Amino acid sequence: EVQLVESGGGLVQAGGSLRLSCAASGFTFDDYAIGWFRQAPGKEREGVSCISSSDGSTYYADSVKGRFTISNDNAKNTVYLQMNSLKPEDTAVYYCAADVVCLQVAGTLESMDYWGKGTLVTVSS
Repeated sequence: EVQLVESGGGLVQAGGSLRLSCAASGFTFDDYAIGWFRQAPGKEREGVSCISSSDGSTYYADSVKGRFTISNDNAKNTVYLQMNSLKPEDTAVYYCAADVVCLQVAGTLESMDYWGKGTLVTVSS
């Protein structure tokens, strides 16, 4: 059974940092890509970042470029999202997801097959 478990969310002041973790199990980690998505209240889900476990290639949404960094630890089957210089508009539930590739269409990260339950990030002004 594929399982993705997020952790690391919380409350932080604007300008602060958080590191999210996504622990994966139930599939061959090296064969998959792991993405981070977020959904703020009343807004559509947004693809934030993605990393291919096979070659380390990455994707970032324009809204987080230069502030967020995705990385993976294949030995631990875990993907991290380091979030720096956080803004109130980064407030959302953050989900990790898995699929065979980080599929981008018109610069936007497409939905993935497997999903975690999410972790809440709240950035206060």
